[in-house]
Formats: sequence, structure tokens, C-alpha cells
Amino acid sequence: MTGNHQTLALLLFSGFVAVTLGITTWVSRHRHGSAEEFYAGGRLFSPMENGFAIAGDYMSAASFLGISGLIALFGYDGMLYSVGFLVAWLVVLFLVAELVRNCGRFTLADVVAARMSERPVRIAAGTSSVTVSVLYLVAQMVGAGSLVALLLGGTSEAAQSWTVIGVGALMVIYVSLGGMRATTWIQIVKAVLLLAGTVALTVLVLVRFHGDFDQLLLTAAERSGHGRSFLAPGLKYGGDWTARFDFISLGLALVLGTAGLPHILSRFYTVPTARAARRSVVWSIGLIGGFYLMTIVLGFGAAAIVGPAAVRASNAAGNTAVPLLALDLGGGADSTGGTVLFAIVAAVAFATILAVVAGITLASSASVAHDLYASLRRGRTKPRSEVAVARTAAVGIGVVAIALGLLARDLNVAFLVGLAFAVAASANLPVLLYSLFWRGFTTRGAVWSVYGGLIPALTLVMLSPVVSGSPESLFPGLDFQYFPLQNPGLVSIPLGFVAGWLGTITSAEVADEAKHAETEVRSLTGAGAV
Repeated sequence: MTGNHQTLALLLFSGFVAVTLGITTWVSRHRHGSAEEFYAGGRLFSPMENGFAIAGDYMSAASFLGISGLIALFGYDGMLYSVGFLVAWLVVLFLVAELVRNCGRFTLADVVAARMSERPVRIAAGTSSVTVSVLYLVAQMVGAGSLVALLLGGTSEAAQSWTVIGVGALMVIYVSLGGMRATTWIQIVKAVLLLAGTVALTVLVLVRFHGDFDQLLLTAAERSGHGRSFLAPGLKYGGDWTARFDFISLGLALVLGTAGLPHILSRFYTVPTARAARRSVVWSIGLIGGFYLMTIVLGFGAAAIVGPAAVRASNAAGNTAVPLLALDLGGGADSTGGTVLFAIVAAVAFATILAVVAGITLASSASVAHDLYASLRRGRTKPRSEVAVARTAAVGIGVVAIALGLLARDLNVAFLVGLAFAVAASANLPVLLYSLFWRGFTTRGAVWSVYGGLIPALTLVMLSPVVSGSPESLFPGLDFQYFPLQNPGLVSIPLGFVAGWLGTITSAEVADEAKHAETEVRSLTGAGAV
């Protein structure tokens, strides 16, 4: 890219960073240092504000960069991510949002521990939450590296590395100083910017084809080199039975994973009531639904206007399809319009990454402090010391995410998020649903459910083509691939449910009927909710 692209994009991005750091500084001066303030923003946000923040949390680099890139490269099969991410919100709305808000305080473990032995359950749920968060963070770091590679012409690996480190440092500052209140306002600002940018690009794509969506699809199919098969299922997931099972596995992970994501669940605690939590989800469904419909237009637009070959040449995983599309829509590489539009899209994508990593880091550091640290200290912690541990944990999590982000820089960000969703659906969703709806569920069942989903999911990813055995793997020179599917959800999600059931029926512990009745009344009515 030319120096103009670099300078303008960096100026716009610097402006966003300055605004968000200003928000963080302002919030840090007005904070009270309480756990409720740090983890839940004082529970002061309205449903609309929280709905925008949830949408900001959910519309990540995977959505903006990864999904559009996959549609540009694989057509119809790439749309699975858009559909899966959107349908997942129905599970959240009907099964999780209101009940979680009523039963918990700050984390997923609060809901499960309400009727179990706290220590083992909190350690298991905290471990799982941190694992899912780190996997999700890696995807955002990879997105940041891809953008910088495009900005700098793809020549400087050192620049990519320093960008990943810089993003990590900023997210630690946001979380450590501002907590949930600053993170929420950053998400709201970012959601507005991202939606505005996506609407503008979508309108420009449709104007280019005079509003004729059929012509857009036919042009995309023609430029793809695959003809009409580009618009039909099977280009990525239809070659053989392994690919078809991978398709089912990914679909399960996307639809069920959202309800187990720690940074999404923690959003329901930032509103004052369960009714507000439910209304937050309705707001977010509207915003997210519109956004994912637009990513379909952008993906096929990139295929029709830029061409899959140019997208693949810029980034093999397709992560740079949208910035390249913006460049072309603005008038090309040497035009003022192209430079401005490219710079705006790159800056919005950077803002997206920064905001999402702040939300995920906050959720994972809360799990470390509120669940793991408090459990190991057997409850002998003061709120202020717990918050101090959370701030320290944010630094450690940032370091781990940076290291893994540098390792996985060549993988598609939407694909990486698919893995995080699979682990969330395997380890967090079964224990959450059992705790809310199964009267006889026990502590052993809860612990087995978490580890019975978490360990198989991570093991199967390690033994899959993602890590070794193919040219696109993390370690292409090695081959310890024994599991054929790229996404483990088809196997690990049922295992999480089976392990929870098995742990419960083999447990000598008798479920506490009184605690279950209390949890049931609280979850359904809000009586006694914090």
C-alpha cells in the first residue's frame, strides 16, 4: 500500500485510540474500586446501551474480516458463519439471558455454584472460561496482524509482531484502568463506527451493480473460477464425508457456542434487572442481524469486484477481503477516494479488534480473580484485593494471547473463532443448562461436565489438521494428525453433556432440593437477584 494509505489509516486509528483512552481515564477517576463497579459497571446501563455493547462485543474481527473473506473465497459455504452466528442469538434469548442475569453476580461460575459445592465448580468453570477467552483473543490478534501486513505491503513481519504486542498492551490498559464501565462505552462507540462503515460499503457495492443482487452473485461466481458451484453448497465442505461432518460440527459449534462465551454472559450483569437483560438481547439481535446480512453482500462483493485470486494473494486466509474491497470501491489504489475509504475501513477494523479484546480480557481476568483466586483462598478475599488480582491477571492473559497470536498469524480469523465457539459449547453450555434445568444435578456432574467437554475439545484440536499434517497447519512440517475434522464440536459437545449426566448418576451426593427450588424461583422470577 502507498504511504497515503498508511498515514491516513494510522491517523484515524490513533484518533480512536485517543478517544477510548480518554474514556478510560475519565472512568478511572470516577471509579469506586468495588467489585461490582469493576466487573459489572455498577449495573447502571440501559437495555439500549447494553444492546449496542453486546453487539460491539459480538461483531468482532472474525465477523468483519473473516466471514467476508470466507464468502469471497468459498461463496455459499462461507455464509455458514453468518447464519450460525445469527441463529445462536435465539438460543441466548430463549434459554440463557434472563436466567443468567437472575442467578449470577459476575461470572458463569456464579450460576453453577449457586446450588453446588463452590470450590471445585468455580475452579472448573474458571479454567474453562479463561481457555475459551484466550482462544477468542488469538483470533483478534491474528486479525490485527493481517491488517498491518496489508497496510505495510505484507513485507514486514516485525511490524505485524509489534502491532499484536501494541494491541495487547492497549487492551491491558483499558481493562486495568477502566474496568467494565470503560469497556462498555468503548464497545458502544466501536459498534456505531462498525455499523456505519458496513452500511456505507454495502450501499457502495449495491450501487456498483445498480441494486441488482442477482447480477452481483453472477459476477462473483464468474470471477471465482468455479462457476455456478460458487453459489451452491459444497465448495469448502462438500468434497467428501469428512468435509460434510466438518460442516455439521462447525454449525453445531456456532449455534451453541454463543451461550457459553464468558464475555457475552458477563454483559447480562451490567443491567439492573432481568427484564433489561432480555431487552438488551432484543436490541443486539436487531443490530447483529442487520450486520450479518451486510457481511454477505460484502463477501460476494469482494469476490465480484476484487476477485478471489487477488484476495488470496493478499492474505491466503482471506482476512483482507473487506479492506481491498474498500480500496476498489473508492476508486483504486492511487485515488484519493480509495485511500480515504481504505483508511476508514482499516481504522474501523482496528477499533473493532481493540474493543473486542478489551471485553474478552475483562471477562477472563474476572474468572481468574472471582473464581480461581477466590476459590484457592477459600473465600478469604476482600473485594478490593480481588479487583487487584483481576487487573494483574489481565496482564498475564494479554501476554499469553500475544504469544499465541504471533504463532497463528496465517489462519483465518473466523475459523479460529469457530474453535473458540466449539470449546465454549463443549465445556460451558452443558454445565449451564444442567444447572438451570436439571433438578438432580450434582457437584460431581458439574465438574465432569466442564472437564468432559473442555479436555476432549482441546485434545481433538491438537490432533486435528489445524495443528499438523497439512500445508495450512500451525506446524506444517509435523504430522500428528489423528482426528480428521477441523472443528471438534460434533464429538466434544455431546461428550460434555454425557460427562455431566454420567458424573451425576454415579455421584453419592444427593442434590439439594431446597437450593434447586431457590435457584428455580430466582431464575424465573428474579426474586433475590443481585
